[in-house]
Amino acid sequence: MADKLTAVKGMNDILPPDSARWEALENAVRHVMHLHAYRNIRTPIVEPTALFVRGLGEVTDIVEKEMYSFEDRLNGEQLTLRPEATAGVVRAAVEHNMLYDGGKRLYYMGPMFRHERPQRGRYRQFHQIGAEALGFGGPEVDAELILLAHALWQTLGLKDVRLELNSLGQPPERKQHRAALIAYFEQHQDQLDEDAKRRLHSNPLRILDSKNPAMKALNEAAPKLLDFLGPESLAHFNAVRAMLDANGVAYSINPRLVRGMDYYNLTVFEFITERLGSQGTVCGGGRYDDLVAEIGGKPAPAVGWALGVERVLELLKEQGDATAELVPDVYAIIPEASALPQVLPVLQTLRQMGVSVQMHAPSGAVEGMGSMKSQFKKADSSGAHFALVFGPDELAQGQVTVKALRDGQGAQRTASLSEVSAWGHTLQSRA
Repeated sequence: MADKLTAVKGMNDILPPDSARWEALENAVRHVMHLHAYRNIRTPIVEPTALFVRGLGEVTDIVEKEMYSFEDRLNGEQLTLRPEATAGVVRAAVEHNMLYDGGKRLYYMGPMFRHERPQRGRYRQFHQIGAEALGFGGPEVDAELILLAHALWQTLGLKDVRLELNSLGQPPERKQHRAALIAYFEQHQDQLDEDAKRRLHSNPLRILDSKNPAMKALNEAAPKLLDFLGPESLAHFNAVRAMLDANGVAYSINPRLVRGMDYYNLTVFEFITERLGSQGTVCGGGRYDDLVAEIGGKPAPAVGWALGVERVLELLKEQGDATAELVPDVYAIIPEASALPQVLPVLQTLRQMGVSVQMHAPSGAVEGMGSMKSQFKKADSSGAHFALVFGPDELAQGQVTVKALRDGQGAQRTASLSEVSAWGHTLQSRA
């Protein structure tokens, strides 16, 4: 016997019934995105490595430590499994000249890859859902995206999530803040960890994003970027806040919130929970007005967010979400294989009407369809609301027995096979 193969550590199979929770989340996202007029975009899982080095920033944890990068053996091209999707969405918009006739509101779903230590809510293959608004520079779109995420939490019934806001201003303001940060951290070099020392002169803003508890007090006392914002940046930030206030969305201002990529400017935000331990960020994003030009397009403003699917599902599970497993409306019991040519057209008609049908089939290469008793057991364990019994006596009369397996359990009646379109819809509406 060959050795048993297993999945790569940190890359997980999603099996029924858990997959039903994923489907429910994806359906809720599609609904909310449709209400806000966001359209779906799908980009490749593999992108040129340079896209992320240029887009995310060379001195970021993702680029320095976490990317799955490799050389294409055919042409020597440097490629990377996408660690996030925003850079790829912007690359696609630039490559296909999507902004030629105005801004675009887009959303995506899919797997991302980062080489890190797997832990609760944090995996090597993980999934993100994101929304990106490209070509819009006003604070109203920042607010729209935050309200979109808030609407999704309401649709899902997600609780215990709080919103934190900050503004990173514009490059000249960050330059002044950068100089103040360097001067401050140079005075406390003995308290810096190795990452902070390495980034002190290359990217001191990243020090504020440190997850090292020993750095927390030092970072709390560091110069605040909000104190360096000019009138325009402050006006943009205050306009976003005013629109959130008008819509009753609670938030707190976190002057240490910087996000993990270099492309952000002006508004940044995170939705955070305390119920998932150290993996508290459920959704995060902000404005990134320079990324389109950085990737090679004509300068255009942009703003967006991404949520971690595994973390949202973990939080829903933690709060006792009772998303039901998807079950068939009916289970077709077929005592004799010879009846299949007569039965299958009926089942197909029901499916075309929107009725979910699970047809009995024997396990393995065995003769016959199995006993009625065993078929009824499988019908009951399937979760189906009705059993359709295609016995020889019923078929001889052109009929089928419809038996309730849940509500009104045991009640049964006969129905004509020639009139399936007249009674079939009742199986779905009652299920």
